[in-house]
Amino acid sequence: MFSNWKRAGVKIALVLAVGIVFWWGCSGKKEMAGSGDAASKVYVAPGSYDEFYAFLSGGFSGQVAAYGLPSGRLLRVIPVFAVNPENGYGYSEETKGMFNSTHGFIPWDDSHHPELSKTDDVPDGRWLFINSNNTPRIARIDLSTFRTAEILEIPNSGGNHASPFATENTEYVVAATRFSVPIPDRDVPINSFKENFKGTLTFVKVDQTSGNMDIAFQILAPGFDYDLSHAGKGPSSGWFFFSTYNTEQAHTLLEINASQKDKDFILAVNWKKAEEYVKQGKAKDWDGEYYHNVFNESTQMAESNLKKGVKMLIPSECPGLLYLMPCPKSPHGADVDPSGEYIVGGGKLATVIPVFSFSKMQKAIEAKAFDGEVEGIPVLKYDEVIAGEVKEPGLGPLHTEFDGKGFAYTSHFVSSEIVKWKIGTWEVVDRMPAYYSIGHLMIPGGDSRQPWGKYVLAMNKITKDRYLPTGPELNQSAQLIDITGDKMKLLLDFPTVGEPHYAQGIAAELVTKHQKKIFDINENKHPHVTKSEKDARVERKGNEVRVYMTAARSHFSPDNIEGIKVGDVVYFHVTNLEQDWDIAHGFAIKGGDNAELLLMPGETLTYRWTPKKAGIYPFYCTDFCSALHQEMQGYIRVSAANANVPISFGTGK
Repeated sequence: MFSNWKRAGVKIALVLAVGIVFWWGCSGKKEMAGSGDAASKVYVAPGSYDEFYAFLSGGFSGQVAAYGLPSGRLLRVIPVFAVNPENGYGYSEETKGMFNSTHGFIPWDDSHHPELSKTDDVPDGRWLFINSNNTPRIARIDLSTFRTAEILEIPNSGGNHASPFATENTEYVVAATRFSVPIPDRDVPINSFKENFKGTLTFVKVDQTSGNMDIAFQILAPGFDYDLSHAGKGPSSGWFFFSTYNTEQAHTLLEINASQKDKDFILAVNWKKAEEYVKQGKAKDWDGEYYHNVFNESTQMAESNLKKGVKMLIPSECPGLLYLMPCPKSPHGADVDPSGEYIVGGGKLATVIPVFSFSKMQKAIEAKAFDGEVEGIPVLKYDEVIAGEVKEPGLGPLHTEFDGKGFAYTSHFVSSEIVKWKIGTWEVVDRMPAYYSIGHLMIPGGDSRQPWGKYVLAMNKITKDRYLPTGPELNQSAQLIDITGDKMKLLLDFPTVGEPHYAQGIAAELVTKHQKKIFDINENKHPHVTKSEKDARVERKGNEVRVYMTAARSHFSPDNIEGIKVGDVVYFHVTNLEQDWDIAHGFAIKGGDNAELLLMPGETLTYRWTPKKAGIYPFYCTDFCSALHQEMQGYIRVSAANANVPISFGTGK
């Protein structure tokens, strides 16, 4: 019945559906937790560990949040694209360089898609990659420290949304533009969109030992919007699949003008062939400036380098590089099943879930079963590549993950539910309401070759009546669902940090075995490290003063400093001398105008301070470190700019 609706009718029906979902949610029909033993299934006893880590993007917070599953406990907010006063990330002199970009110092962003490193298409627990959408960047988090180790800017990109999805062995993480723009960027009329605006696909090479990233090559793509993507595996190894929308190439009022066609496309990229073309010299030298910011763990300093130029492949000059598969309608996802044979499209405005066959795609390419082209890219005939369609699954299908037992789970934003269907027969076998307006979902390893098919995590956009109210601004919500049986069972709600667009999950043991507990002070090569109290000192050079300070339970050395003058630029280089796990120290000073420092054992960080008036300034440890934590404090005497008070310092006897 859906297929005969007119476009206007579809839009009216979708609006009505949204209204029904919201009415249903508010009407009290919401307790769908199933069996009464849900609490026991999510209970993790004191001193016990969760079975899985779940890494959720922070959305507009710019960060990543790590949760334990099944408990839903928040374990850590990992600072990535936004400064963090809690530990001085982005404020300390060592970490400021992580925010350098060709747009200047950018201390915030919008993070969307975490992606775990993989070996043979199974998450391996080494690194987590995450994109920033606004200022196009990719970050790499080192899961031995849960810290951002590297941030790479992506040039020739407008909105780094479809990013950073990894190939089978993390040879590359791949990014595509959300907003097509003129490439190279220049001043052109916006209404010349179809003539001048393009997308790019960026393949970022990942060093298999260090994890360090750099741009290998880019592909100039049609001026569409690009969305969730995944690499092939098994038979589809060496391919990448991107969902696209706005193939109408509209530039205004997209909610109407980008929804005109019945089908958009899944873009299939033969990245192995792309590598061959680059080796053959087919790539053009293209303009593009970008910053590469790496945190050197040895020196404990961010190193920031401006790079210029990329290699660009032009599809019309590279036969066999790209193919387009028609996909109903406005797809938000391109998800590859564990076998690597099936590619699932998530058409937000579609009334079916299309499932494409990689083997049929190969046969269609060989037979040249084309239905025209777009900018030199062949369009494959829909009937020649489709394996099947999931009929009447729900409204607003978005994202599909797999349990490794022959079933797929698709989130539906408009009808606010998760739908379970069987791979091969395409029949719907179960459905469960989500509260409310689910976006992405996640099964630990659910986009890999070997999913841990125990739970599905729903990430919902609207909280409404699920928690105690907190005024007009409410947290987003996650819901943990048991998928071990034939029927899904809701186990747990928990609020989330920021707006989680996407998540990755992994067995905890694969991460904990890499854990780093301290920084070995003997390996600390920070240029201003102080490795013992006897080396603590204060040095003046003109109006620049450097304080070489140590922190240990339960005092600073030095803890009394005189001879600082108004207008001096004072650098506190503080080293935590502890070598015991979980003995952190903080550092803060009265009137400090940026943030505190939080120092892990064996670490050195630097606080920059410019006193503005004479007086006595207390400083102290901000992280409770011992029974005498309150006594861990000191004083700085600041004199007038023209005073003759000499530098002196000490820690008593």
